[in-house]
Amino acid sequence: MINRKLLLKKRPLGLPDEDTWELIDEKIPNLTKGEILIEQEYISLDPAMRGWMNKARSYIKPIEIGDVMRAGSVGKVIKKYGENKFSEGDYVTGWGGVQTHCISNGENLFKVDPVKSNLSTYLGVLGMPGMTAYFGILEEAKIKTGDVILVSGAAGAVGSLVGQISKIKGCRVVGIAGGEKKCKFIKDDLGFDDSIDYKNASVINEIKNKCPNGIDVYFDNVGGEILDAALIFLKKNARVILCGAISQYNNKESIKGPKNYLSLLVNRASMKGMIVTDYANKYDKAIDEISRWIEDGKILINEDIYEGIDNFRSTFLKLFNGNKMGKLILKLKT
Repeated sequence: MINRKLLLKKRPLGLPDEDTWELIDEKIPNLTKGEILIEQEYISLDPAMRGWMNKARSYIKPIEIGDVMRAGSVGKVIKKYGENKFSEGDYVTGWGGVQTHCISNGENLFKVDPVKSNLSTYLGVLGMPGMTAYFGILEEAKIKTGDVILVSGAAGAVGSLVGQISKIKGCRVVGIAGGEKKCKFIKDDLGFDDSIDYKNASVINEIKNKCPNGIDVYFDNVGGEILDAALIFLKKNARVILCGAISQYNNKESIKGPKNYLSLLVNRASMKGMIVTDYANKYDKAIDEISRWIEDGKILINEDIYEGIDNFRSTFLKLFNGNKMGKLILKLKT
């Protein structure tokens, strides 16, 4: 049996090019006692993957040159040797990487139910993006009824769910997205109160017009100039949650800090980074509540799925060129 896997060949400067990875075929070795073989069906494509390729201090070790490209995945246990908490036929999710098969001892894997929800959902609203949105807006931002929430990357996997959860909790939600189609989607389909098209309008003027009394919470997935603009309109005791900075991930120059940070001082506001794995012991609670919201029709699932490990690079780049909406997923098993 052959495993097709994508290896990190070099560390990119700017956007990854065709020489960043190497796709190879390798015979799957025999299992040792306690190991399972997983046939992967879907892998998750997330902006954070770009940061993991850099040789820099972070919340997680960088991917080493020659290693399988790190990625979340979901698949089926097709073989087992010796004792393991999983059985053949189980579906599991974890960090399987960009490869068609992976071998594991079962650590850091979680069993999922393909009957309860589509497998791809465990990489989206019931996976890392869903957990990030849930704990970011509820535990970190501590939103309350009537708060004005501004979300960047609002049509993306995390931002779209942040907005929907905020609406469930009785907040006014304004989303920032790129292009008329995405702005229409977050208002008409996701239920946002208003939208800002950063590609075709002044973000500063739009925030001023659509959040005339200021912002209680800014949930940032983008960084850069949009973060700077949001800081201008913070209300007293506002909370800024830094989830990501996708506008900065492919910079060839040093990242510059926000210019308008003194707004934090004047408004006694806070700005805090969040990493979803800090809440790993609470994932079950989040999954249960999000699942109920889905069943009640309060959460819309939006996935952008492409096929084939050969198409990894072209699909991955959609994260940065704006040519996707919702959760980006690569289907491996056809």
